[in-house]
Amino acid sequence: MTDFRASATVRRILTQSGDTWAVVGLSNNERRAAFGVAKVLQRFGKRIVPIHPRAEAVHGEQGYPSLAAVPFPVDVVDVFVNSELAGRVADEAVAIGAKAVWFQLGVVDEAAFERTTAAGLDMVMDKCPAIEIPLLG
Repeated sequence: MTDFRASATVRRILTQSGDTWAVVGLSNNERRAAFGVAKVLQRFGKRIVPIHPRAEAVHGEQGYPSLAAVPFPVDVVDVFVNSELAGRVADEAVAIGAKAVWFQLGVVDEAAFERTTAAGLDMVMDKCPAIEIPLLG
């Protein structure tokens, strides 16, 4: 089994993959984890791009209904959907030319990991960037 939590990959995504992060599942619902995580990413200099069917603006950033609808390059796709839907999002990330995919805590899809990394993207599963980024020092 591949180590999808590798610290070298986590560090590379957070420091070298780019600063535009599409957050799939991000809405204005303050009770959802995506809302807080997106705020932490902004605090650490990342541009967030809310991806949600309602395409609402969140944290001052324009929202889009899908990854394909974003009219500029996305570096990292941060996935806040359940594991059953996450593989499709990873495939969309590959299709739009993202550099990396990040599946949040509790989101695991081994087949998606294999497809995504085989396509040349970095990928982490079952971790939270809001927990990891402050640890970089």
